[in-house]
Amino acid sequence: MTDAEFRSGFVCFVGRPNTGKSTLTNAMVGQKIAITSSRPQTTRHTIRGIVHREHAQLILVDTPGLHRPRTLLGQRLNDLVRDTYSEVDVIALCIPADEKIGPGDRWILTQIRQMAPKTTLLGVVTKIDKVSRDQVAQQLVALSELLGPEADVVPVSAAKGEQVEVLVDVIASKMPEGPAFYPDGELTDEPEETLMAELIREAALEGVRDELPHSLAVVIEEVLPREGDAGQDDSSPEMLDVHALLYVERPSQKAIVIGKGGARLKEVGTNARKQIEHILGTRIYLHLHVKVAKDWQRDPKQLGKLGF
Repeated sequence: MTDAEFRSGFVCFVGRPNTGKSTLTNAMVGQKIAITSSRPQTTRHTIRGIVHREHAQLILVDTPGLHRPRTLLGQRLNDLVRDTYSEVDVIALCIPADEKIGPGDRWILTQIRQMAPKTTLLGVVTKIDKVSRDQVAQQLVALSELLGPEADVVPVSAAKGEQVEVLVDVIASKMPEGPAFYPDGELTDEPEETLMAELIREAALEGVRDELPHSLAVVIEEVLPREGDAGQDDSSPEMLDVHALLYVERPSQKAIVIGKGGARLKEVGTNARKQIEHILGTRIYLHLHVKVAKDWQRDPKQLGKLGF
């Protein structure tokens, strides 16, 4: 294959919350880099997953979901999405096979067409393992009609790995010819601290009531090599001490995160630690502390402090 035939570019998965965008990102990259949760607005950073194939390199930009903003944080997240839409080569609209296309999907499509009229649009029917073949076929037709005849539509199940490679090939075919942006083997350009914070946040959101998701922010305070615990060649620390602060908006939320006798926070720490160790390839000791930052989502100064 000549270099001229190699294709590379940026793709963004969009759709309502819980349409399988982050799961798809992880399936295509081959490792967990985007946090997944059944809660709206789980993703807050544009995590770039990098998909390496012999004929192409795709950089997956995982944005927060586009929504009608109710807070300053919501507005800033929308601005982030807007900037992303205009800079990618392909936008893939994700619709789950087990839910009818609704007003929310149409609103998102209208926004995309306004913000990025020249960007190539693609349809993805996700979660095809959850319904019958007939239902998948019906959803493919419905999405085709929504997007118009010029847009390709691909059915996938990221959870089962079905059709993931077909989707990779379809997206690659729409990318411009050009060299790879990242060296082989690199999976994301997101700083390790950001990944750690997102994984802690995901663990903290697991199985809690709806009042928490928007109100939870995680900041990594410091990452230090564990004293006196260096590897045998003294160059690579065997264990890292990671200090993280979990910010909530109200004392009642703090109680939810910590749980009875600290049980819930301990569980959050255990789950997040496993995920972080898997990604970093090193043992870590996680120190978690919960703080109340009153109404931080509406306060420009606090938003800045928390990295938004």
